[in-house]
Amino acid sequence: MKLTFLPIALSFLCELLVIVVASSEFPEEMYRFDRKSHVGYKYDRIDEVRKQCAFVLSAASELRFDYGGVVGMKGELSFVNGDWIQDVGKFPIMPFDDRNENLPGGLSGDRRGSPMKLVSFRVTDVDHAHRLKKSIPINGFMAMGITRDGNFMDNVYDNGNLDFRLWPGHSQLSFPFQGVYTESKRNGGERVLCLLGNTMLPTRETNPANPWEWMKNPSDVPMSEDDQILLVLRYPLTFTLTNRMITGELRSLNRDSNPKYFDVVHISSQLGSSAKFTFDSQHILSKACDPYPYKDNMTDNVISVYKGPRFCEILEEVTRDKPLSVVPNWRCNGTDDFCSRLGPFVSDEGIKSTHGGFQDVILYMQDVICEQAAGHSNTGSTKVSAVFRAVSPSENRYNAAKRSGVNNMSLATEGIWKSSSGQLCMVGCLGLVDAKGSNCNTRICLYIPTTFSIKQHSIISGTLSPINNNSAFFPLSFEQLVLPTELWNYFTFTHPNYSYSKINIAGAVLEKNEPFTFSTVIKKSLLTFPKLEDETFQDSISLLSEDLTFHVSGFPDPMPRVQAPRVDIQMEILSVGPMFGRYWHAQNGSTGEQQETPYHANAAEYTEKQLLLNVSAQLSLSGKGYGNFSALFLEGLYDPHVGKMYLIGCRDVRASWNVLYQSYDLESGMDCLIEVVVSYPPTTTRWLVNPTATISIGSQRTDDDTLRFNTIKLQTFPIIYRKQREDVLSHRGVEGILRILTLTLAVGCILSQLFYIKHNVDSLPYISLVVLGVQSLGYSIPLVTDAEALFKRVVSESYDVSSSGTLENSEWLHIIDYTVKLLLIVSLLLTLRLFQKVWKSRIRLQTRTSSEPHCVPSDKKVLLCTFSLHLIGYIVVLVIHATKTSQKNLRTEKYVYAKENSHTLPGWATELEEYAGLVQDFFLFPQIIGNLIWQIHCKPLRKLYFIGITVVRLLPHIYDYIRAPVLNPYFSEDSEFINPSLDFYSKFGDIAIPVTAIILAILVYIQQRLGYDKLSQVLTFGQYKLLPTFRYERLDSKSFETELVPGSNGGGENKKEQVDEE
Repeated sequence: MKLTFLPIALSFLCELLVIVVASSEFPEEMYRFDRKSHVGYKYDRIDEVRKQCAFVLSAASELRFDYGGVVGMKGELSFVNGDWIQDVGKFPIMPFDDRNENLPGGLSGDRRGSPMKLVSFRVTDVDHAHRLKKSIPINGFMAMGITRDGNFMDNVYDNGNLDFRLWPGHSQLSFPFQGVYTESKRNGGERVLCLLGNTMLPTRETNPANPWEWMKNPSDVPMSEDDQILLVLRYPLTFTLTNRMITGELRSLNRDSNPKYFDVVHISSQLGSSAKFTFDSQHILSKACDPYPYKDNMTDNVISVYKGPRFCEILEEVTRDKPLSVVPNWRCNGTDDFCSRLGPFVSDEGIKSTHGGFQDVILYMQDVICEQAAGHSNTGSTKVSAVFRAVSPSENRYNAAKRSGVNNMSLATEGIWKSSSGQLCMVGCLGLVDAKGSNCNTRICLYIPTTFSIKQHSIISGTLSPINNNSAFFPLSFEQLVLPTELWNYFTFTHPNYSYSKINIAGAVLEKNEPFTFSTVIKKSLLTFPKLEDETFQDSISLLSEDLTFHVSGFPDPMPRVQAPRVDIQMEILSVGPMFGRYWHAQNGSTGEQQETPYHANAAEYTEKQLLLNVSAQLSLSGKGYGNFSALFLEGLYDPHVGKMYLIGCRDVRASWNVLYQSYDLESGMDCLIEVVVSYPPTTTRWLVNPTATISIGSQRTDDDTLRFNTIKLQTFPIIYRKQREDVLSHRGVEGILRILTLTLAVGCILSQLFYIKHNVDSLPYISLVVLGVQSLGYSIPLVTDAEALFKRVVSESYDVSSSGTLENSEWLHIIDYTVKLLLIVSLLLTLRLFQKVWKSRIRLQTRTSSEPHCVPSDKKVLLCTFSLHLIGYIVVLVIHATKTSQKNLRTEKYVYAKENSHTLPGWATELEEYAGLVQDFFLFPQIIGNLIWQIHCKPLRKLYFIGITVVRLLPHIYDYIRAPVLNPYFSEDSEFINPSLDFYSKFGDIAIPVTAIILAILVYIQQRLGYDKLSQVLTFGQYKLLPTFRYERLDSKSFETELVPGSNGGGENKKEQVDEE
């Protein structure tokens, strides 16, 4: 039988290894294929193109000999997200599904704006090999659509798919073109593309009043192919402030009686940063910036601005696809209509609905072209061209960031920057611009500040003001707040600094919140908090900033009875002491620029002179009920001895300009009567103290003040410091080693049972197969589902840093994981071997007692009883859990944190997964039932086996009970089988389950030690028997032993069968 079992075991082992390897994660790069292939462009319609484009070719002039770059033409002649409009007629080109649904990437309800009609064009190939004197063959691709969502950009250049795309809030057509490029002297010089294309057009119905009758069932879109489409695009030959428009027409060459015919489509866009811009609008610029610099509020301000040689680099970096916030006109004291205007732009309904607060109204600075005079970087001037585009709250930002159409929400600008003043002065032209610049009536002044404070936290600051007519609109201010990502890049060479102004007031907050107490003395003497290390000062202070920064979720402190929505907390440290931003020595590899800073002392010298550190920060709260604290600017003191920050906060209240204009205690439109205390967890004793931070935000205003708010107290989920990340890695390693040790113990226990049954053959049939089945299930599921084996890993999203590439790819952690999987396979195979031996012994016993089949142990009743009791237990758990969570259904649906890439199961299925772990903990329960049913008087289970396996199942609960607390009321399923959100896996469960498992082990020991008869006598009181009576006739063990003795009663055959069994 051993030889028969060996190939079966090997086959089973191979299958399990395949499953394990398949479920393991490998880097995506290992199986990523390069799908790029050479695309062949066709010019088979060139003769037809010359016929249809004869009116363009007849006006063409000879091409410039100095212009022949393929890459240059592709970039200059392509545009993204231009506008299109179709002539009003009977033949629309496409339908639009305007159903009121929540669209991905868009807005819903009243916030939805009008659908955007966008068009993008790209030159895909330039055939210079067949260039003529007046034309060059080209290929192009155009996408045109109507959209409310943000998917238009994602589907612009999907070559090969010409199907009409339609879903709620989005319609799109795609056209491949081939044609010619020409140049003409008309209209002051222009470049013209004339192309023929084809597409799949949606078919119109015969009824002109309702041409899209089939829209009632849009899943089946009737389409027809059309190759009679002509596109003509005209570009200015010279790109200037007043000459930048791209215009075009899309026409159908079919007759209007043809169902494929559509009315003319007009296209408009403008040249972008890829085109060569000519700065020749000095006569228009002088209206706004002569004399230079223009005198505004910033020129008289004490805040310093950037005047260095890298202005172009910084400007392009901070404006690339990043929105500028619009500042409400809080200083305006005119009429509501005047103060609610969005500068020179024409406001739509979405902007008007903000009532001058300009909430969610943004500006994009697009197509920035910056030319710095060579050799005069310190004293010369820099010329700049850009487009300012206002975006309504109802417009999709993803599409708006790339829009190139010309309308009353776009402002084309040209200006000059000089290092002597640091001011970028520009003139702006609204919408369509003529050659004289009659619409160029806006002045733009822009600065890059290098001094930051609690009231100045912008990396870009500027204004739009009228040039001549001051009554046209109130000067509109815009800014871009400093972002944490900027702390590592260009700030390393702009030498920014922070000006502290609230330190004295913060000292009063310290005295108020930190009285001298015995606990404070204990804290200072025993606990260690984030502090400056004994390294170079720049490195130490930068690392301290990193430790004090955290991004984590939190909850109200104390937790209310009805669980509140979770709040996301971002605490960004902007400056510590004299250093603003971060010190990037490792990446820069040089300290040349930092040597200019006024601090060179090491950390030890600095802390000796100053026990408290000046700090500035930005606190952001996002969640239901925290809209007024989306950005709170902080400044104050940090005490590294107790790990507390005592801060003064300022929040921007300028959105309520019409109410707050009369408020005289505001500072630059900010409410700075706020005190904040942040308490950090210690860096030591992390396993004894809950590693969470607490935040208290209070108002210093009186109760009758409209700006007063109730005190906010929050507690974060566990946070982790920089040096503790290695501890987390070792923590995972420790748990992995514990898994290896416990599984090794389990393997030893199973082997001891296998050796035990060789010498106790009579008790072999009385081992419950249900027990072995439960054990096998416990070893199999972690192999298939990749769940944690035995030990759970319970962490919050901020605490689990193992998802980072460095920690996750640790080789020794992978070795531990594979070792655990190997031990699981060994344990499973040994358990199956034991299962096989029990099964064979019962078959053999049944063969020898064929006339008395009821004398053979059977697990049918055991399985039925076990299943019934566990089913009742599962139902009880569901009822209890449902009762306790009945008042939290809304919170459960909306605020439970779901880990990325995790699957979502119904509540009953999740509870079933969790209950499976409980079934494994109570694995001895079927054996107790079987012992009662079979009325045993033997010892089927070795003490080392059932006590050892019980200890293996109890160790995770003991470990979970004594390890560091992890408070997370929004816990998600980090483990497949152990979730502390369930009642039986709470701290109480970590006590109750081991106690119950120990009681089960004691019962098995008593049953085997006394036997059924003695136990029945002990538990009999008079006429009352506590043990149930079953109709089971036990086979005499001696006769069974005799049957197994070779040479007795057919011993030769018995010996052969025994060998087979072995």
